Amino acid sequence: MLIAVVLVLIVAGSVAFHLLSPWWWTPIASNWDYIDDTLVVTFWITGAVFAAVVLFMAYCVWKFRHRPGHKAEFDPENKRLELWLTGVTAVGVAAMLVPGLFVWKQFVTVPEDATELEVFGQQWSWAYRLPGADGVLGTADAEWVNGENPLGVNPHDRFGKDDLIIEGGEIYLPVDKPVKLLLRSIDVLHNFYVPEFRAKMDMVPGMVTYIWLTPTRTGAFEVLCAEYCGTAHPFMRGYVTVVEAEEYQEWLQEQLTFEEYANADGSQTRLAARSSAVP
Repeated sequence: MLIAVVLVLIVAGSVAFHLLSPWWWTPIASNWDYIDDTLVVTFWITGAVFAAVVLFMAYCVWKFRHRPGHKAEFDPENKRLELWLTGVTAVGVAAMLVPGLFVWKQFVTVPEDATELEVFGQQWSWAYRLPGADGVLGTADAEWVNGENPLGVNPHDRFGKDDLIIEGGEIYLPVDKPVKLLLRSIDVLHNFYVPEFRAKMDMVPGMVTYIWLTPTRTGAFEVLCAEYCGTAHPFMRGYVTVVEAEEYQEWLQEQLTFEEYANADGSQTRLAARSSAVP
């Protein structure tokens, strides 16, 4: 009898902890509220199954406890019970899978008007590349990576000469505008993750992965690497600053193009900018 009471208390305590817990998601700042909705559905379904199973165990412990004069029955097969359990399990699994499939379809379908932004991860820093005045990102490859070209932009591609190079770990994005993030790494696995954006994806050396999102509120949001990448992994951080369109355009005008970045004058300008940024 005591075991049955303990099982009931476990269910009650789990429900109370879920409802009263001070830990919750960070306030969302992107269009991916669908991810939150899917997680909530999953929590409710798995929570209901957990409560039902544990309460059923408590009932069985109480119902079939030892009592003088009662004899246990051996019933190894019960087709009705098996069909009922199979049906309920199938409905529960489908209820968790279907919302996720709808979200996944949206996750991989990038809007046609999305701006491309390349995110470059390397132990243990972030860098970015945006299309320049021509609106097209030039090609890039690890074979072109060197001290003067840390992002590996193809120097022979005319579309890459006006690409904007952003170092220092901070990138600006316009609010309410979709953006496709092209994710690259040249050393080890990384993962570009902004908790308020919800969406994240591994950065795999030798390939380009992507996510897309639409920032829905202004502010500065911390970038984390969500894949262990070495001894300084906890310090691989940066910021995504979401601003209004006018401020975003002003910020773009202040950035160096790849051509400026690569020549000697651009290098001196870059060093001066870094020096002025050091407190």
